[in-house]
Amino acid sequence: MNETEILALLKKYQEGTLSHEDKDKLDAWYLHKASNSNSQLNEYELQDSYELLQSKLPLYKETKVIRIWPRVAVAASIAVLLGTGIFYFTKPKQQNIEVAAKPQEIAPGGTRGILTLSNGKQIVLSAISGKDTIAKEGDEQEVTIKMGANGVITYIINPNADASKDDPDSFNTLSTPTGGQYNIVLADGTKVYLNTVSSIKYPTQFNGDQRVVELEGEAYFEVAKNKNKPFIVKSGNQSIEVLGTHFNVHAYNNESVLKTTLLEGSVAVSYKNQKSILKPGQQSSVSDNFAKIKIKEVDTEAAIAWKNGRFKFDNADLKTVMKQLERWYGIKVEYRGDVSDVRFNGGTFMNKNLSEVLKVLELSNIKFKVEGKTIIVYP
Repeated sequence: MNETEILALLKKYQEGTLSHEDKDKLDAWYLHKASNSNSQLNEYELQDSYELLQSKLPLYKETKVIRIWPRVAVAASIAVLLGTGIFYFTKPKQQNIEVAAKPQEIAPGGTRGILTLSNGKQIVLSAISGKDTIAKEGDEQEVTIKMGANGVITYIINPNADASKDDPDSFNTLSTPTGGQYNIVLADGTKVYLNTVSSIKYPTQFNGDQRVVELEGEAYFEVAKNKNKPFIVKSGNQSIEVLGTHFNVHAYNNESVLKTTLLEGSVAVSYKNQKSILKPGQQSSVSDNFAKIKIKEVDTEAAIAWKNGRFKFDNADLKTVMKQLERWYGIKVEYRGDVSDVRFNGGTFMNKNLSEVLKVLELSNIKFKVEGKTIIVYP
């Protein structure tokens, strides 16, 4: 936070109009300043400093001081606050304080998707009511596409349909826009959770001896078991083959590395002329920049946090974090300075406004400036 913002918060504190959100922000700023101060006060000096603070500010003699700065009695230093906060309030009372207008909140994404049928017709799923029949596919309407009460798309095969019929051209595509996610149950019972700015192309029913789908972006799969018909996910030059398991695929076209994370069962990852088998808890990474498929142990909860409505960062670099925010909030990010050494651990919920997420990230000494839908990042 800059001095103007701190001044505005301290003025609100003085007037007793500080919101809960601003209390958290002021508390975070104070604790950061105190923890990085070289000044050390003993308990008597601390008490004298605190009394000086009370004399300088016309504070209420209630417990508001304790609630806003709960650690003030045991903090390593209050000298920073006295040197910064008091400076503002010792200015002449007649001085007008101009507070910058609060930028418009940027809301999070939600359940949004577009279904493209085999005939090219596109259906905006937000316009469909739960339990509605969306469409029927096949020359003889062998497959019925429905939306359940929970908004999940399901494919129901007519029990009287000719199972031997092979219709390779009968494909549908489910895609999500910026700030959209969607869930689908394929004809074989496989559950697919599609992340934002992603698409999956799949047959309306799985004929033949394989179940093949094509993915761009990110999706989490819970594949229905069928040992006689392997399930294959294709993303560019990568192919993943499973018989029935749970895994996450991160394969955005604007990122050079494709990542596959396995939660249970086993997965065979093939990339060009290479092939590797993953075990639960492992993640493979493939790229044209790598000589071979890389495999490492990872925090699987972080890999699928998006499916559970969370941002979770496991030693993630700043640009990786901001790419997630770009897709979810529909923003553009610009960098002013070198941020290559900034990494994050922890996270927050995806249903929060962008300002709340940025407030969490600011605790790692990164500064953000919001200009409309553009976020400027300073080290």
